[in-house]
Amino acid sequence: MIERLQSHMQAMQMFSRAQDVTANNMANLNTPGFKADKLFHRILTEEIDGRQMSRTVPMQQISLEQGELEPTGGTFDFAIVGNGFFVVEDEGQANLTRNGRFHLDSDGYLRNDRGGHVIGQSGRIHIPEYFHAMDQQQGEARLDVAKDGTIRLNDEVYDQIRVVRTGDPSTLERRGNTYFTAPGAILMQQDPESEIVQGYFEKGNVQTLSEMADMVKNMQMFEAQQRAMKTTDELLSHATHTLGRF
Repeated sequence: MIERLQSHMQAMQMFSRAQDVTANNMANLNTPGFKADKLFHRILTEEIDGRQMSRTVPMQQISLEQGELEPTGGTFDFAIVGNGFFVVEDEGQANLTRNGRFHLDSDGYLRNDRGGHVIGQSGRIHIPEYFHAMDQQQGEARLDVAKDGTIRLNDEVYDQIRVVRTGDPSTLERRGNTYFTAPGAILMQQDPESEIVQGYFEKGNVQTLSEMADMVKNMQMFEAQQRAMKTTDELLSHATHTLGRF
């Protein structure tokens, strides 16, 4: 009876965690570059008091499925087609991100919406000449970014946006809603398979209908375990009361 109660409790905890993951995915439906979390279950077997016991353990992993590309026409909006990541330096740390909604600050540094520096092959991307060219050509300066990340200002090469990938995507850890880190993973200097598209950004890869269906299913399964736990508790109380008569 006690083991059954424990089993119900573990199942409720598992469905509660799944609901938290689903809710976070839904909350970031419109976050550029957001990658949804997926929960799966792994059965672990361990020996307890000489007996082989199996238990189900929830495991969480980031889904790297490609999100839809949204056109903006913005000079400093970029999307990645492929499995690579932009590198952004924020508060002294290198972060990986798929959110390519960047801008030039007043000093000519390319930054993201959190103020982090976008990293190129030469370090922080710095194009103060863009403003000079705008002034000299009455606002007609042309900044183009090629598929391989090469930045050209009026056909002159300035830098190359760094796009990297991890050797093992399962090592990715979330740092906020759009930042990731890969402890111990080797980052390639430039991912040759990914391509940058200028004038677009990548929408979050959350599948709304699938997440809503998961939310309903998690709630139903949680309530079912709750009812089963209540029934088990009533049986245990009845057995205890009956034994107390003797």
